[in-house]
Formats: sequence, C-alpha cells, structure tokens
Amino acid sequence: MSSPHQRRPASSSRPRRRPHPRSVPAAAVEPTPSALERLLDEASAREAPPVTSFAAAGLPAVLVDALARRGINAPFAIQARALPDAIAGRDVLGRAQTGSGKTLAFGLPTLARLSGRRSRPRHPRGLVLVPTRELAMQVADALRPLADAVDLRIVAVFGGSPYGRQLAALERGVDIVIATPGRLIDLIDRGACSLSAVSVAVLDEADHMADLGFLPAVVRLLDDVPADGQRLLFSATLDRGVDRLVSAYLSEPAVHAVAPAASPVEAMDHHAFLLEGGDKVAVAAEIAARPGRTLVFVRTKHGADRLAKQLGKAGVPAAAIHGGLSQPARQRALSGFADGHPRVLVATDVAARGIHVDDVDLVMHFDPPNDHKDYLHRSGRTARAGARGTVVSFIQPDQERAVTRLHRDAQVTPTSARVHPGHSEVRRLAESGTPVRPLQSSPQPARRAPGQLRAGRSKQRQHRRDTAA
Repeated sequence: MSSPHQRRPASSSRPRRRPHPRSVPAAAVEPTPSALERLLDEASAREAPPVTSFAAAGLPAVLVDALARRGINAPFAIQARALPDAIAGRDVLGRAQTGSGKTLAFGLPTLARLSGRRSRPRHPRGLVLVPTRELAMQVADALRPLADAVDLRIVAVFGGSPYGRQLAALERGVDIVIATPGRLIDLIDRGACSLSAVSVAVLDEADHMADLGFLPAVVRLLDDVPADGQRLLFSATLDRGVDRLVSAYLSEPAVHAVAPAASPVEAMDHHAFLLEGGDKVAVAAEIAARPGRTLVFVRTKHGADRLAKQLGKAGVPAAAIHGGLSQPARQRALSGFADGHPRVLVATDVAARGIHVDDVDLVMHFDPPNDHKDYLHRSGRTARAGARGTVVSFIQPDQERAVTRLHRDAQVTPTSARVHPGHSEVRRLAESGTPVRPLQSSPQPARRAPGQLRAGRSKQRQHRRDTAA
C-alpha cells in the first residue's frame, strides 16, 4: 500500500487487475485487518492538511457555488483529508464516525468526476452501495441538490418500496445509483440495470453491510463493475471480511481517518441501571418523559412495537422503527422523531444505522446489545457533531455479568446504581435534556394550498439534511 501522500493520475490506460475475492484464500489476503487498522490510526494521528475551503481541495467552481448557496462553506475534517485524493482519482479508504460529513467526502468527488455528460439508459456511471434504505434515502437527499447543479441525475433503489418508479428512472437514464445490495441485484437480474459503465463505485458503512450478511452480494456487484474504475470505501471497522474487500478491490488507496473505529465514548456519560424486570417499563417511561429526545434500543421488532405502546399508555408518546415496517411507516416514524413529535423513538439494531438525527442527547439500552460493537453503534446515535450525550443501560440480575464484560470490551466504565421507579438517579435523567420544540410550519391562512404546505415541510427537512451531510 503506497503512502497516502502519493497520488496516481486520475485515469490510466491500463486497467487495474483486482483478484477475485472468492478465489483468494483468507490466509493469503494481505494486509490483515490489524495492519489496515494501524494505517488508519496513523492517518488519524497525522496533522490536518492545510485545506480550508472546497476550492482549495480541488472541487470545481460550480459545486463550490452550489455548496455556498446551501450555507456549506468549509469542509469538515474527513472532507478536508479525503477530497484532494478522491478528486484526483485515487482509491480512498476512509474511517469517520457517523455525522462527520463522509457523505460529501465521497459524494462531491463522484459528482465532479461524472459531470459533463449524461449516462445511457440503464447504464449508470456512479454507484453508491449502502446497507439500509434509510441511509440510501439520506445520501440521495444530501446529493440530489448538488447533482442538479452539474446536471446529473440520481436515483435511490432499495427494498420495501414499489419497483415502478425505480424501473422508470433507470429506463430514462440516471448517472448515479444509490442502492442497497439486494434490490440492485434484483434490478440487474430483471435487465433493468447494468454496471458495465460504472467508473466510480462507493461502499458506505461497509462494516454494517458485513454485519447484515451483505458481503456476498457486495462482491457480486463489485465484480460487475469495470476493474479500471475508482473505489471509495468508508467503514468504521475492517473486520468481518471488510479487509478482504479493501485488499481485493482497492488499488493503492489513500488512507484517511479522523476518529478511532469506536464511537466517541469520551463525549458520553455512561450509566448502568441495575433493576428488576418488572420495573423496566416504569423506569423507562419515567426517563423518556424528559424534555429532550430519547432513543431507546430493544432487540426485536415485536419488542419495539410492544414498548412503544407501553410508553404511550404511560403517557409518553413514542414511535417504533424496525425492519418489519413498510418504508412509508419507517419514514414517518423517523421524520416525526426528527421533527420532535414524538420525542421518543424505540428502535431495533437493524434500524440503528439509518437513524441520523442531531440533538439526540440520551440513548437507552432497554435490552442489552449483542456485543460491545453493537453497544458502540447504538450509543453513537448521541454525542454527534461535538455535542455531549448520555447513555444508560438497563441490567437485570441475570444479565449483570454479561453486560459488565460488554462494557469492558467497549472500554467504558459506567456509573452504576441499583434503581427503581422514583429513584434519585432515575429522576435526574428524567429532568435532563434541552427541551425539544416540535418543528411546525408557520401559521398560514386556512385556505393555504396543500402543495404549499408540503413545500414548506420539505424545505425544513432539507435544511436538517444539509447540516448533517
């Protein structure tokens, strides 16, 4: 792997030869996850580059102006590090925490490279693979206004939604497909999409795709992409097979990182509440009635629905989000939580990576996570963008040993207390948090047209997406 400071030309007449991952024994793949992690740690420790503007990073003026119109004038840390190499055409291996701005770190170079011409029907030139439909929608929403500025077309394709619009968009021709692996393979098998023209392929949250068992599908899709294109891979960790993707598909990548693989635990206050099973709902309701946003994690979709109903009966409005809901239902729950009504969202681990909402200042582990990585992923929904957050774990007597081990593996030392409804520590959390004011449209005359109402809400949502991108 070459030095991150060396650059190769943006294009080459000689296709890069990539080994087929299924033909290479695991023991033969180099470098190892630990070696890659060391490179990322070294990259994170390097002094920040002297890139203080998007223009200095090499971004075309039309995109710089489009960002400025949206109030985005200076690059975040991961953008300042990764943009020059990505714009120059290098493969990039990046590590950055959620909310750090990595969407623009890969999106802007992709738009810059593809601008200037349109793609043929069913033959996109850009591909972004993501693990969840929520993330597909978020990435599409963040990039679409910028794509408009350079006359490029974007479509998000994911399961759980009708095929009609996705098929129609591909038939008309799109330049960038943002997709979950399963739905994209389905569309390819139907003859609705071909990856033979893709020149930029992005893997976002590759570790979560591995967690969900998507790597075989990712391998198939990357094998369909021409070997001489650019690859941009972003991941929090490089285990569970992600390192093999790096070795097989990235050619001498520039390595950039702005944070360790773990969530920013130092910006969180961690608590462990030991309690009896019969007290869990009452204590959860007492805390969730707080004025700030509360994100509650459970293990199963049935548990999410049940707890949301139990909190509602206790006088605490809550919504549930999990993989068993339709896409419109999931989007309504997430949009309502982002808008501040309700202030409580009950989620499963499957839905966790799709939750990118600022100002979540308390995460509650109602059910313990499966392992320390899930603990960090869940907890990472708070303490975003430099803010502080609070994390509380509910622990029943028979779970105490396992959760203690989990906290140790996560390098967390929580403040422990044995609690019950009305306990002083419970009350302290129940009174914490900045009050959330539900986002509402300004008062308008009663005869206001429905289209105007939708447009107003759309602008409000877009403002939140822009600040998170």
